[in-house]
Amino acid sequence: MSALDTSTAPVWPAWPDYALAEDLLPLLREFAHRGRVALATLVTVQGPSPRPVGSEMAIAADGTVAGYVSGGCVEAAVAGEAALALAEGRPRLLDYGVGSDVVDIQLSCGGRIGIFVRELREPSAYVHALGAARRERRTVTSLVDAATGDWRIGDGAQAGDDATYAVVHRPPLRLVAVGGDPVTLAVARLAPLVGVDVVLLRPHGPASPPPDTTLAAYDARSLPVALADLVLDDRTAVYSLSHDAEVDHLVAAHALDSPAFAVGVLGSRNKIGARIQRLRDHGVDEDALDRLQLPAGLPIGAQTPHGIALSILAQICQRDRARQA
Repeated sequence: MSALDTSTAPVWPAWPDYALAEDLLPLLREFAHRGRVALATLVTVQGPSPRPVGSEMAIAADGTVAGYVSGGCVEAAVAGEAALALAEGRPRLLDYGVGSDVVDIQLSCGGRIGIFVRELREPSAYVHALGAARRERRTVTSLVDAATGDWRIGDGAQAGDDATYAVVHRPPLRLVAVGGDPVTLAVARLAPLVGVDVVLLRPHGPASPPPDTTLAAYDARSLPVALADLVLDDRTAVYSLSHDAEVDHLVAAHALDSPAFAVGVLGSRNKIGARIQRLRDHGVDEDALDRLQLPAGLPIGAQTPHGIALSILAQICQRDRARQA
């Protein structure tokens, strides 16, 4: 429904499907089409917390929610506060956990969190601005006035202050996968589930991408042409899954000469030394080789395509998390 009805609270979901929506942009667009929408942002954390600062939760006027800001301890209460924020037309700062005045809501982790809830004014413009930055793979910051809830989008990663909350929006992690074997297919299908966009290169492959996949791009041209057109950034990993030594070398050498934060090659351990030496002979320096993952994937003993794909995606996420720390 388009108008807010605070007299009837929506039935809270029995299972937290809402928390599996990591990408809020399409849902914010959908909520905005249905009526007004509120946005809750985790702005402070003291002690342990299952969610990092900047985590967000969207609440539609009809009570539908997406995203989460805790481990399930406060989401229903936040949705109720969002309904009041929409009804009253003013934002509010919520305080939950140890030392909070809200004694009937406790956090199982033992921490304390602050959540800023406000109506998202001009939601279509907000979604458009963040969507454009994502398509162009630009980092931007959503800067929100702590008194009014008004927002603006600034370029680059910016910090907030006493009067402004800041949420940095970076381009999604992207994996350039080169190959066409079952592991490549499993990677392409699993990656979106963990928030990783996939660019699939299959030199001289079929004209159409594989079925049941959601790819950022598919390129079946020759490898030199496809690599030359690739624009790699520090939010991109490049993995060669080709089982072809020449292809693997060309891909690794190209990727290690770029800002790509992780580069992997699928293959046996007894070929690692020869691969690395060939890259050194090609002119790849030791700092670049630190980004090389040989063999590709975490050593979890995987033997099936889905298991190996899982190990590769886990490695990419681990490498990304390690550099943030």
